[in-house]
Amino acid sequence: MGKYAQLVIGPAGCGKSTYCEHLWNHCQAIGRPIHCVNLDPAAEAFGYPISIDIRDLVSLEDVMEEMGLGPNGALLAAMEYMEDHLDDWLGEELGGYGDEDYLVLDCPGQIELYSHVSAFRSLVDFLKADGWSVCAVYCLDCHFITEAPKYIAGAMQALAAMVKLELPHINLLTKMDL
Repeated sequence: MGKYAQLVIGPAGCGKSTYCEHLWNHCQAIGRPIHCVNLDPAAEAFGYPISIDIRDLVSLEDVMEEMGLGPNGALLAAMEYMEDHLDDWLGEELGGYGDEDYLVLDCPGQIELYSHVSAFRSLVDFLKADGWSVCAVYCLDCHFITEAPKYIAGAMQALAAMVKLELPHINLLTKMDL
């Protein structure tokens, strides 16, 4: 079957974790093995079980305290730390996963991580080298389609991520039910 992974990205508060929760519930219902990975060191509550958690490697609070940074700077530093430890941390965590496994990587909501910083591109390259087929799911809150300038801004954010990550890319409008 093959090893597949979804990188769930997008702005803060756009419904990435909710998407991951619904996908996990769907896979449970159809009997498909799925493993959710938390890559947000600031996340606290989840509606799905976490198989791999970045907070086991680095926590946002520790970075803020040790480096004297605010939340955004600490998140960038934490992602750089993750990037430096992909082989020894993530490689070890993924060691037991095989061809029947499906990963859903729930990512932080700072969009510069996907368009300007190298950490997630390094993560994608690492996963591909390990034999994973990866796609990006870019979640965007539907309020972005209420006005043309917002829509263009959201589309440009998604395009910047697509160009930086060089992955098959699905744009997903979220919160349509609201």
